[in-house]
Amino acid sequence: MSELDIDVPASFDPFADANAENSGPGTKDYIHIRVQQRNGRKSLTTVQGLKKEFSYNKILKDLKKEFCCNGTVVQDPELGQVIQLQGDQRKNVSSFLVQAGIVKKENIKIHGF
Repeated sequence: MSELDIDVPASFDPFADANAENSGPGTKDYIHIRVQQRNGRKSLTTVQGLKKEFSYNKILKDLKKEFCCNGTVVQDPELGQVIQLQGDQRKNVSSFLVQAGIVKKENIKIHGF
């Protein structure tokens, strides 16, 4: 019988990328676009995770004018400022944010049914 030569990496760390300084959970600044069901057919679209340097009220004004819907900016203790729009506007908001140059397409996460 011959011995098998198996090369086993001795110092491979599968979590090396996770332990790096710049790869914490907050470094990938994702914009989360969600839809929430209200009563009946009514729904609500929320946008959270925008950078604080942007004027939320100006973005909201443009979104309302572009999509002919009402909306507001809500201050949440955990999430910070959240933009709320009437109706299911997930794809519209996503394309608007990319075209306006506010965020890249890779940094947008669309949630909901």
